[in-house]
Amino acid sequence: MIQRKSKREIELMAEAGKLLVAIHKEIAKMIKPGITTAEIDKFAEKYMLEHGAIPEQIGYNGYKYATCASINDEICHGFPRPEPLKNGDIVTIDMVVNLNGALADSAWTYAVGEIDQQAKHLMDVTKESLYKGIEQAQVGNRIGDIGHAIQQYAEAEGLSVVRDFTGHGIGPTMHESPHIPHYGLPGKGTRLKEGMAITIEPMLNEGAWQSQMDNNNWTARTIDGKRSAQFEHTLIISKDGPIILTEQDEDNS
Repeated sequence: MIQRKSKREIELMAEAGKLLVAIHKEIAKMIKPGITTAEIDKFAEKYMLEHGAIPEQIGYNGYKYATCASINDEICHGFPRPEPLKNGDIVTIDMVVNLNGALADSAWTYAVGEIDQQAKHLMDVTKESLYKGIEQAQVGNRIGDIGHAIQQYAEAEGLSVVRDFTGHGIGPTMHESPHIPHYGLPGKGTRLKEGMAITIEPMLNEGAWQSQMDNNNWTARTIDGKRSAQFEHTLIISKDGPIILTEQDEDNS
C-alpha cells in the first residue's frame, strides 16, 4: 500500500527535514580527525531531543543509536563507536528525525581531513548520482527511471551501484512501499504519483557492488575492502517536480 501525503502531512515532513538539515550542518563542522562517531551520535540525539524531536532509529528492530555511522568500506548501518576518525577517512552519517509524527531521512558522506583523489571522485559522483535520480522523480515517470539514471551515470564514472539496499517510501513509518532501487530499466516499475514521499539514497562503491554483513547483523561492508559512499534525500513527488525536504545546498534547492 503506497500512501500519498496530504498538504498538511507534507508541511510537517518539511519541518522535520529542516531540523535534520540543521543537524547535518552542525555535524559538517564537527567532522575532523580525532572526533569519534560516538560523539557525533550523542550530539545528534541531544539536538533532536532539545528541539522536540525523536531519534526515530533508536529502537528500530532493536537498533540502539540515533545515527548510523559508516566508515570507508562500510556501505551502511555502521554503529557509532569510540575509535577516533583518522585523516583521510570518509564517513557516512545517516539519520531519521521524527518531529510531531512526521519523518525525514537523510544520509551524507563527509571527508575527514584531507582525502585522496579517488575518495573525492567517489563522493562527488555519488552525490551527483543522487541528483540525477531526483531529476527523474516526476509525476508519471516510473521507479525504474530513477534507478536507470543513477546506474548509467555511476557506471560511466567507473563506480558500482549497491543492489542490496534501496530507497523507500517514508511516513508514517520509516520504511514504506515502494522500494526505490538505484539501478534498473527505464519505463519499468511503479508509476510515480503526486503526493508520494520517497527517499533516494544511492550507495556507490569503488570496487564490486556486492556487500557482506558484519557479525552484528547490521553493518554492511564491501566484499573487497574498497570504499563506499552514500547521499540521501527525502522528497515529495509533486506536479511541479520533486520537492526535496532535506536539501543542504542552496544551489540545489
